[in-house]
Amino acid sequence: MRPIVEFCTNNMHHGTDRIMRKLEENPELDVIEYGCLGNCGQCYMEPYALVNGEIVAAETPDELYEAILAKIKEWEEQFSWLE
Repeated sequence: MRPIVEFCTNNMHHGTDRIMRKLEENPELDVIEYGCLGNCGQCYMEPYALVNGEIVAAETPDELYEAILAKIKEWEEQFSWLE
């Protein structure tokens, strides 16, 4: 099972479009862009994405990228026994 990272189009004004494109280069990830993820307050306030359905947020796009990678690593360690 591959990690799923979801982005909201409306959040791109925070610079998450750059992060989304960077993550799309990784064939081990499923990266999806939606018109709306339904987290409007979060979306307005800061860069964020969903990683396997969990909100990951940060103050800057670069910090979001690192937080996403950390969440993916945490998820992989948690479910490594399934392989």
